[in-house]
Amino acid sequence: MLAIGSDHAAFSFKEEIKTYLEEKGIQYKDFGCYSEARTDYPIYAEKVANAVASGECQQGLLCCGTGIGISLAANKVPGIRAAVCSDCYSAAMSRQHNDANILALGARVVGIDLAKSIIDTWLKAEFEGGRHAERVKLISEIEAKHLKTP
Repeated sequence: MLAIGSDHAAFSFKEEIKTYLEEKGIQYKDFGCYSEARTDYPIYAEKVANAVASGECQQGLLCCGTGIGISLAANKVPGIRAAVCSDCYSAAMSRQHNDANILALGARVVGIDLAKSIIDTWLKAEFEGGRHAERVKLISEIEAKHLKTP
């Protein structure tokens, strides 16, 4: 199951992506937002990130105007590796080398057709492990170290 979420700036973009996911038979859970009324992206970043971190959903997809803010917020949740991708190569590498568990897209940066290609690439890519697993472990150790603040 894919957790998805967006802010108001990417609401219609997310709705188009939902239709695409349905056409492809990909199950998802929409964590909001649910309209174009102004809202704040960290709310939805946290909801999607919590769903992924808890195992409720295997992966996540977040959208805002650029993908940057929503990914920064999601990355504050322990265990999350959210990557902003604007091309298929970065999408593949974020999975293969970094084991990214959330893909972030910018509705004002990529067109819907490119977004669909990026999503397809990201969902098909698999973590390669090996030397990359050691690097992901190091990232997790940095995170754990900083969680132990007094």
